[in-house]
Amino acid sequence: MHELLAEQMQRLNRRQFFGTSATGVGVAALASLLGQSHSTALGREQGLPGLPHFAPKAKRVVMLWQGGGPSHVDLFDDKPMLREWAGQDIPDSIRGTTRLSTMSSGYANWPCQPAIKPHKQYGKSGVMLSEMLPNVGSIVDDICVVRSMHTEAVNHAPGVTFFLTGAQVPGRPSLGAWMSYGLGNESENLPAFVVMTSSDRAKTCGQLFFDYYWGSGFLPSRFQGVRFRNTGDLVPYLANPPGVSVGANRALLDDLAAMNAAHLHECGDPEIETRIAQYEMAFRMQTSVPDLVDFSGETKRTLDRYGVDALSKGTFANNCLIARRLLERGVQFVQLMHAGWDQHSNLFTQLEQQCLDTEGPSAALVQDLKERGMLDDTLVIWGGEFGRTPFGQGNPTNPKGRDHFGRAFSWWMAGGGVKPGLVYGSTDDFGWNITSDPVHVHDMQATILHLCGIDHTRLTFRYQGRQYRLTDVHGEVVQGILA
Repeated sequence: MHELLAEQMQRLNRRQFFGTSATGVGVAALASLLGQSHSTALGREQGLPGLPHFAPKAKRVVMLWQGGGPSHVDLFDDKPMLREWAGQDIPDSIRGTTRLSTMSSGYANWPCQPAIKPHKQYGKSGVMLSEMLPNVGSIVDDICVVRSMHTEAVNHAPGVTFFLTGAQVPGRPSLGAWMSYGLGNESENLPAFVVMTSSDRAKTCGQLFFDYYWGSGFLPSRFQGVRFRNTGDLVPYLANPPGVSVGANRALLDDLAAMNAAHLHECGDPEIETRIAQYEMAFRMQTSVPDLVDFSGETKRTLDRYGVDALSKGTFANNCLIARRLLERGVQFVQLMHAGWDQHSNLFTQLEQQCLDTEGPSAALVQDLKERGMLDDTLVIWGGEFGRTPFGQGNPTNPKGRDHFGRAFSWWMAGGGVKPGLVYGSTDDFGWNITSDPVHVHDMQATILHLCGIDHTRLTFRYQGRQYRLTDVHGEVVQGILA
């Protein structure tokens, strides 16, 4: 009780200070807005003092999130033993007490399900990948395949939330929000953190996209991701209403800023400062967003590389192309969220289609960044919330899919200080248990922040009486994948 009262008093005193002090943060923001020219007022959001903690390897991050759980044993982690044991139950000694979803935890049979397509060696590094990944195979010498990911989550929303916010329940800031809060915004005309979504072509196994996947949690709301829409205009209401000129709109925003600033001076609510900054950013995006989606300057070679859907709005291919253009324009964190990897009963028909829709554009983005000299300081991450079971799901004699599996699965990464042409970690002959170099959710989060010049133990925010961080009280940087 005493701690709660003390925290309430501290908050009240802080609000009074911000509202009355001539040097308060809110007043400084107001002076910046009203005292400078429109071209420089509230320009780049400054990061925290002392950040980055050390020289970053990655100046930008693009997260290619594959929602639903891509099957590691079908795509990245070939297991001949599954072919030898096809149809036979995975031994009890391998399964142990692994936590599974309720859809298969009570199974009487655990029939080994081999990869649905052959694997082959790719590149000079000779990494084994599925034949369904020819484009990723073409860049295999530029990527690091991590085969030893693991998580406690067994269902989709908790699994995604865990990776993107550090907890399985909503309410914490997302990875992109933490980075925006710590590092600020390098772009004057676009947000620091942009999100785009897409779904599988057949719409058979898509997952819901919740706002808290890119939310700011208990951080000020200006650090949340800005979601670009996949239909209609990327951002609604950017165009001026009929009859309203740019000058009139500018004057209106200035008047709104003055009113908001007076309110900020009175009560010191940091969300008012957020509102001022968002109005100003929206004004600047009126010119930056149309330019962003003007693809007339892209070469045919580039568009062909991203595939037939490169110019089809709302597709993963189109989002990858826009992501590259965002990164070029100074956006520091781009999060592409694609749903469709949840193949419980349609593995043999939908997994290959998912690869056709996504693996080509993913590889194209890496190639595009490399050719433009951006890959070395751009971190590309490809992965989902978990993998799929090495056993088949459904009829034991004729399984049609695979269930969720978090005990072992695969991701890949490229650029931004990651060692290329590397396979990190390994699993047993059944793709069930990790046998070397395990990488937990919090380890991956710590590593991503490290590559961006952030010590994950030092990027914190005080909330409800304690210091919070993305990795909670866990996480170790995975030194073995660092270049």
